[in-house]
Amino acid sequence: MTHRPDDIIPVNDPETFGDSQLRDSDHMTVLALPELAPQPNPDRPRPGVKRLLQGDGANLIVFSFAPGQDLPDHKAAHPITVQCLSGTLDFTCGGERVRMEPGTVIHLREHVIHAVECPADAQGVAVLLLTMLTGERHQQD
Repeated sequence: MTHRPDDIIPVNDPETFGDSQLRDSDHMTVLALPELAPQPNPDRPRPGVKRLLQGDGANLIVFSFAPGQDLPDHKAAHPITVQCLSGTLDFTCGGERVRMEPGTVIHLREHVIHAVECPADAQGVAVLLLTMLTGERHQQD
């Protein structure tokens, strides 16, 4: 993993991932994962990505990785959790690499540099759920 100067490492915020078609409801919002995950394009170096929900306090973004795809060093503008829903992923932060399998959850504070990679020898698509903990409140229509 090549480390770049801090001033050129991408900082992702909710708008990075596009608009969500779904806003949270007044009482309960239900999402069927990973059925909503986009299909990755194995001819591209980056995973498929889709913002599923823009809700009070959090945004839910799903990534689908084909073997060999990665998200190089970047950081988030808000605290995040990432959860492996299917497949195998390698998550790197602060020189430590963690093998993520379904059920693995990682929490990071805002502006912490990290990277995610689907191993080239992985079997099938890996799906990662990112919860960006924005703390924002939204007006209900």
